[in-house]
Amino acid sequence: MEKETEIRDAQPTGLKRSINEKLVKHSHDADAAMEAFEGMDGQVLELTPEKSKELLRKIDWHLMPIMCVVYGLNYLDKTTLSYASIMGLRLPASGDKLKSGINLHGDQYQWLGSMFYFGYIAWEYPTTRLLQVLPLGKYSAFNIIVWGIILSCFAAVENYSGAIAIRFFLGVFEAAVTPGWALFTSQWWTKKEQGSRTGIWFSFNGFAQIFGGCLAYGIAVGCRKSGTTIEPWKIVFLVTGLLTIALGFLFLWIVPDNQMNCRWLSKEDRILAIERIRSNNQGVGNKHFKWYQLKEALTDPLSWAFFFFALIADIPNGGITNFFSQLIVSFGYTPEESLLYGTPGGAVEVVFLVACGWAGDRYGYRILISMTGMLTAILGMLLIVALPLDNNKGRLAGYYLTQASPTAFVALLSLIASNVAGYTKKTTVAAMYLIGYCVGNIIGPQTFRPKDAPRYVPAEITIIVCWGVCLGILTFIHCYCVWQNRKKAAIRAAPEYVRIENQEWLDLTDRENPEFVYTL
Repeated sequence: MEKETEIRDAQPTGLKRSINEKLVKHSHDADAAMEAFEGMDGQVLELTPEKSKELLRKIDWHLMPIMCVVYGLNYLDKTTLSYASIMGLRLPASGDKLKSGINLHGDQYQWLGSMFYFGYIAWEYPTTRLLQVLPLGKYSAFNIIVWGIILSCFAAVENYSGAIAIRFFLGVFEAAVTPGWALFTSQWWTKKEQGSRTGIWFSFNGFAQIFGGCLAYGIAVGCRKSGTTIEPWKIVFLVTGLLTIALGFLFLWIVPDNQMNCRWLSKEDRILAIERIRSNNQGVGNKHFKWYQLKEALTDPLSWAFFFFALIADIPNGGITNFFSQLIVSFGYTPEESLLYGTPGGAVEVVFLVACGWAGDRYGYRILISMTGMLTAILGMLLIVALPLDNNKGRLAGYYLTQASPTAFVALLSLIASNVAGYTKKTTVAAMYLIGYCVGNIIGPQTFRPKDAPRYVPAEITIIVCWGVCLGILTFIHCYCVWQNRKKAAIRAAPEYVRIENQEWLDLTDRENPEFVYTL
């Protein structure tokens, strides 16, 4: 704590070179990357632009495919419940057990949708701490495998109580995925690369929606035509669960904990891969819990802006994710048609996420560009509310446009990777963001009340209002980051300011490091 206090006290007049020796002496409390450079023994390695591009290609081809597919399954596993709901899961009990579902009634389905997020929120902060202190790749793989096992067990559920338990523990083990992916992104890619990479792996939610819809439709039609000894909704859970388990083991084989134990990089390339991200001013990981960083996270206006955005933005997400199949049925389509007609929404999400992620990195205005997706989603929901019930195609087109809404959520998720430094602070802010995400998703399904069917107008108006508030929060975040960058530029321009050698690896927070520049 002595080192941390001296850094903070020195900041207003610039970090002094006089404390440099003490900082290096206490490098065990610095970022893990410091150890890699200390072991160089005077060896000089040059990171040329060509070598940097070669490393980037290698990192992209090894990490992005598995991260994308697993994140898509993360979404698919949550939304499997929506497909199952119109494939027999909700049917009342009858004499024929194979057609009985699990006898859901009243608002029990809404609570099944919310229960996942109770498990998620209960374990979110503990799991982010475990992501910090345990090997990142191995702990992530463990969670993937266990959530696949739990999802498969849903096929054995016979009543509401069992379904509630499964959904709760599914949330517990999926809680590590999004904060883990944010850490992987900040660990392996530069700030200028993080927005597009986050957009790509998050866009696999859309691919999962396409794949899941086609899978559920194929199972439903096949079972109807050929018959089956297992209920169709159980087959959906088995297929998605077993696929997740298999990919969990593949993830364990491919994804390292950090650059220093990466088996597909040479010893020299591991050092250069760390050097690539020096400009991030964040390092690759620090296992020491720092109370001052926790306090800073809880008193930083930016942290709370992230939290409230996630909470408000995910009220719509929680409702639409669990009710999109039933929403499409309310437009006048059959349950089987709803499975198939929901898939173009995934394509809309993919296009908007990839395009906004690329444009945000290309033009440097990640937050403002992400607003285009939310504005498009508001337009879509207005179409659903305003068009008459008999305008099936128009209302369905409105639903497709609502799938552009995740652009802003993903932009802020990438900003946790880019704009929050200090490993304890980063994991804390990630936990706050995802706790807000959970609370919003718990509230969301409750806005779709059975008595409001088939139009669900109160829920739809709630969604429009929430997205409007989110636009205001995004504007605040952009302006706040601009203001902070100007303050830091003034500190660096002061005559007495002196930059410390290897400052990037000292696990400084974004607020205490004058060299840190917020991405917009």
